[in-house]
Amino acid sequence: MSASRVLVYCRAGFEKECAQEISAHAAGMGVEGFVRARPDSGFALFEAHQDDMGADLAKHLELRRLVFARQLLRASELLTLPEADRVTPIVAGARELAKRFAGLRIEMPDTNEGKSLATLTRPLTPHLEKALRKAGIAFEDPGAPDRLHVFFVGGRACHLGLGAVDNSSPWPMGIPRLRMPGSAPSRSTLKLAEALGEFLDEDERAKRLAPGMTAVDLGASPGGWTWQLVQRGMRVIAVDNGPMDGKLLDSGQVKHRREDGFHFRPSEPADWMVCDMVESPSRVAGLVARWIAKGWCRESIFNLKLPMKKRWDEVQRCRSIIDAALGGGGYYLRLKHLYHDREEITGHLARRKREPVH
Repeated sequence: MSASRVLVYCRAGFEKECAQEISAHAAGMGVEGFVRARPDSGFALFEAHQDDMGADLAKHLELRRLVFARQLLRASELLTLPEADRVTPIVAGARELAKRFAGLRIEMPDTNEGKSLATLTRPLTPHLEKALRKAGIAFEDPGAPDRLHVFFVGGRACHLGLGAVDNSSPWPMGIPRLRMPGSAPSRSTLKLAEALGEFLDEDERAKRLAPGMTAVDLGASPGGWTWQLVQRGMRVIAVDNGPMDGKLLDSGQVKHRREDGFHFRPSEPADWMVCDMVESPSRVAGLVARWIAKGWCRESIFNLKLPMKKRWDEVQRCRSIIDAALGGGGYYLRLKHLYHDREEITGHLARRKREPVH
């Protein structure tokens, strides 16, 4: 058994976009193959015509650079399991992949069908762990390069996947579990919380979201994103014709400007501009690029509300708009479909270049 396929998890309904994205990367590397991506299944599987090329593609892809993937694995062919003994074939397949792993994940798609699979497979975990130990396979070795993922697509079928510790999501199923703060004025606060964790590491958050720094929140009402910045001790100009949460205004850290976010101009540069406005993605992309190009802010986190069709084409269009506005270089851009996003994706744009984090 070899881990020569590329398996990505995604939000149900975005399998097509995952397939287009992986296919684009494969074409760029000269890897020929095809993608299995059943609608509303919550995952996509790329199979190269040559196994060695598939394995090479899987090793060269970066999860952080993929827009629509929650998780990135090097995966085996589909493993069919007998109903009487699901554990033995999984252990045998794991032994062929490696003798030590940094962790064990038993997972399934983030769908209604997947929830049923979770109930079915939950009792399997202690039996699988016991069998792995008996077979001499370590699955809690912090020095191992990969985690072992057992991804169930049915009660008697799974893929075994290898998730590189430095190139895969540490969260089970690739889903960060964030608790809704009781004092936040809206659930949109979780989108910015997840974005800050996705785009910045702990040291970066401490340095670049420090108390006393400034931010502009375009389309701020009622204040879910402003709340996240205020919690970090930042001073915020909240721009929206709609009302803001009274407690945020009482904090003394927020100034409310009842203006249209597309027409607002700051009196002085801000450290950050954040934007969660319900507008066409191309218009928001142009707005964010203008703020960076004119030096009105140093960094921006923003949402792009994607259309129901041709989402991948729209992502490429927005990238082109930003690139043209910033002269084709000298900036850092990442786009990600976060768990707390729905039809939108979230972006991070900064004027300076940043080295890839592996």
